[in-house]
Amino acid sequence: MESIYYVLCWHCHRRCKHCYESRFRPYIRDELEDVVKEAETNFPKIIANLPPRMTFLEPSDDSKSPDSYTEKTGKIILSGGDVLTEPVRERILYPVLEALQEKYKDNGGIKVVVQTTGDLLTPKIIEELLSRDVWSISVSGMDDFHVGMEGDKKNVLAEKVIAMLEAAGIKQADGEPDERMLETGPIFSMFGASEDSWIGKLWPRGRAWKNGLSQATIEDNFCNAWSGGLNFLQHGYAGSEVSIDPTGDVYPCCIKTAHPLGNLTEEPLIEVLDDLAGIPAIDAINAGRPERMGLTHGWDEAKFIAESATTTPTGDDYENFCIGCDKFHVEVLGSVLDERRRERRAQRLGVLASTG
Repeated sequence: MESIYYVLCWHCHRRCKHCYESRFRPYIRDELEDVVKEAETNFPKIIANLPPRMTFLEPSDDSKSPDSYTEKTGKIILSGGDVLTEPVRERILYPVLEALQEKYKDNGGIKVVVQTTGDLLTPKIIEELLSRDVWSISVSGMDDFHVGMEGDKKNVLAEKVIAMLEAAGIKQADGEPDERMLETGPIFSMFGASEDSWIGKLWPRGRAWKNGLSQATIEDNFCNAWSGGLNFLQHGYAGSEVSIDPTGDVYPCCIKTAHPLGNLTEEPLIEVLDDLAGIPAIDAINAGRPERMGLTHGWDEAKFIAESATTTPTGDDYENFCIGCDKFHVEVLGSVLDERRRERRAQRLGVLASTG
């Protein structure tokens, strides 16, 4: 695949009001141990069920061979929460980095991205990341939404972080399109939430939704974009990405549908994707056309759009395809996905029984 967005653990040292996932927050004592232990228990199973080869084919620039492709190395983005918090960094992040390098070292390689808010970075941690062959450090907290980053404060931190990264010999990428073309690292990128980039007008999810912060409309199709559902089924080719939770649940988008496609603690990712390809609702997500998800279930486009209207927790009228997608998963597609998952499990058990 070109990209996998793997959320390692729910623990975060912040509780941002704009966050798309309410489970990203500080945990203490027994609660902290519970979320860390969950991630620690699940990551070996998840890594075992990742694609055996993390490469993808991109159309060649050779005009004489328009149908030819170039194989490139895919990336896995390790995120949270914040993966640099204690004890996530030592018990989960570092072992995961080592396991990924071991899995792919003789099979096409891997580009690993560590995503962090930036304020936890130190020269020592940067050195420890580089020693584990991290390809890119992605600093994602440079915005006015993060507490303590308002106004000029984020600029002060950004200058400090850039100085540390450059002192370690890490070069800055000029943006996502350029970053995709860079095969060698280490590199770093720096960004934050805004109305024009990353999570755009804020996804209708988590605390952003609860606090009435999403300004997206029916015209803002998050599905038809990178990190949305677009092309997620096309593993092996440019443009494919899925998102994984600490539980092992896998989704077609970072935004996350209301029901997972499957779970990587028990089944291989490619098996899940190949099994679901051809289901009209899943193909609609893959095409970036969520309004067509229900055509074979009595949900024509007009009904889907109507179901995409709601009232926010703060009492405002709101319309976005994510709302319709959630309702369709709850009322229709969730049970379909569960049945397919049961069938895959039965098939695996049958194969094991016949070979055992």
